[in-house]
Amino acid sequence: MSSVVVIGGTAGIGREIARTRAQLGDEVVLTGRDAHRADTAAKEIGARGLALDLSRPREIAAALADVGRVDHLVLAGISRDRNTVTEYDIDAALHLVTLKLVGYTEVVHTLLPRMTEESAVVIFGGQAKERPYPGATTVATVNAGVTGLVRTLASELAPIRVNAVHPGIVGDSPFWAGKPPEVLENYRAQTPTGRLARMRDVVDAVDFLLRNEAVNGVNLSVDGGWLLR
Repeated sequence: MSSVVVIGGTAGIGREIARTRAQLGDEVVLTGRDAHRADTAAKEIGARGLALDLSRPREIAAALADVGRVDHLVLAGISRDRNTVTEYDIDAALHLVTLKLVGYTEVVHTLLPRMTEESAVVIFGGQAKERPYPGATTVATVNAGVTGLVRTLASELAPIRVNAVHPGIVGDSPFWAGKPPEVLENYRAQTPTGRLARMRDVVDAVDFLLRNEAVNGVNLSVDGGWLLR
């Protein structure tokens, strides 16, 4: 049995990761910004829930104070942001940069003493870093920053392994599932496999990165080859 911490595990892909590992019999801790929501989600899947706000990094250590050994750490907490240079929202940009770069790093810093040489970390980025869209000014920049974060953490924390997963359009995720069919079909048509990534595809990729002891410092795309076109 492994001890797994999923930061951002109350909904979407993070929740699926937590649920899958709990079903396998692992000891799972998941976090969310809201204490009640985190506790409710955790009880539904047989895990433990904690309140943690990545955008408030000075409070992270206290939020994780009673977490024990950490074999696998998944940093999946995200925030949807639409920002442009022409109408730049500084507060929104600072929130996302803090959440995903400073917050992620502070979680690793806090939990590092509870990891072993066999521990592994997976960080969530995204394909906006490769194919920006209108409004992705901060998202694309931060996800590109994740690639650098992975490399420096893998070097600094060795032999602890650190990798990242960069999903493309995940068709059955809560964010995308409700989009108009023609929107999803447009993205599907741009993908060589003829289908969009599914949440289970991303969960499988995360599991691979956590368990394969020869994979380290990797930024793994899970998009069906979307970037090829």
